[in-house]
Amino acid sequence: MTTQLRALLASAGEDIREQLDAWVKARSFPLVEGKSATFVWRGEADEVRLRHFIFGLETSQPLERIDGTDLWHLEVEIPPRSRVEYKFEVRRGDHNKWIRDPLNPHLARDPFGANSVLQGAGYEIPDWTRHDPKARPGTLEALTIASEAFGQPRHCKVYLPARFRRTRRYPLLVVHDGSDYLNYAGMKIVLDNLIERLEIPPLIAVFADSPDRLHDYANDERHARFVTEELAPRISSALPILDTPASRCLMGASFGGVAALSTAVRYPNYWGRLLLQSGSFAFTDIGHQHHRGALFDPVVRFMNAFREAPTAVSERVFVSCGVYESLIYENRSLVPLLDETGMQVRFVEARDGHNWENWRDRTREGLSWLFRGPLMMIYE
Repeated sequence: MTTQLRALLASAGEDIREQLDAWVKARSFPLVEGKSATFVWRGEADEVRLRHFIFGLETSQPLERIDGTDLWHLEVEIPPRSRVEYKFEVRRGDHNKWIRDPLNPHLARDPFGANSVLQGAGYEIPDWTRHDPKARPGTLEALTIASEAFGQPRHCKVYLPARFRRTRRYPLLVVHDGSDYLNYAGMKIVLDNLIERLEIPPLIAVFADSPDRLHDYANDERHARFVTEELAPRISSALPILDTPASRCLMGASFGGVAALSTAVRYPNYWGRLLLQSGSFAFTDIGHQHHRGALFDPVVRFMNAFREAPTAVSERVFVSCGVYESLIYENRSLVPLLDETGMQVRFVEARDGHNWENWRDRTREGLSWLFRGPLMMIYE
């Protein structure tokens, strides 16, 4: 029990409900005191549980009700600079419902809805992820490509930096799950801010989507062909793109990270930059049996083959992963393999999970290392 709550209960009289009302109203939740975080929920229920997204810990933990009140609480240890997404599971009779924390205004959104967010001691939302009125905005334009590889059109959005000029040439960044990066990781604002601050050079980004990402991104030859032989040449023919491997980057998270790496393996030394975030790099040490389901079968075959004979397929590779993810072992295992091939590799871990804001918070370090802007060159 938190020190603040313990002190309140020790001094509470018969009007404890009114004192709890005032106590709750005067605070932000969860309560964070150093390594301790106290979750609080109010209401009538038969049971309340914390449902968090930290791999390795029990994902369902019960809150304790204070006798004679409708206040439930749970204290957990959270390392500094952690960011944890969670919900409450509230049971009334036979009815269970997962809800966001009504006392916590911090939310993270994803394609499935939203979660409440615990911001541990020392964690702050990076200022470069917020809208900056001083940053000149780039533009987004819709693009449809008639793909022979897939036999159907593919839809993208093309980002042009502020003060775009056809008389100069730009690096190319291709982002898998592009709409999700834009909607849930604020990628346009991030690019606008990093370019304005001279941390990365002005670049052209293509935000690409797939109608069947779990198949297309799992080492599908058609996807690699689409990205390398159709999308990149189409952009280069329409816009002034630098024509060197060092100026071309593939970026993706989760299965999008697999798509980026497997495309580079199929087209070695074409994509000179890779930005891989929490890649679903599942593998097995013996045979191909695994526990992640049939959708991972082609991923496991690809990763097993790559681990057996790793080769240099790019120049620079930035890898990031959250320590609260089930994929942290696979990402840690991949890094020395990449490094042994002679590719330049940087690996970053964060106290976060498998989510869009984790990936958002790592984009500055990743992009500025892969594409150094004038400011980063000065302080390198």
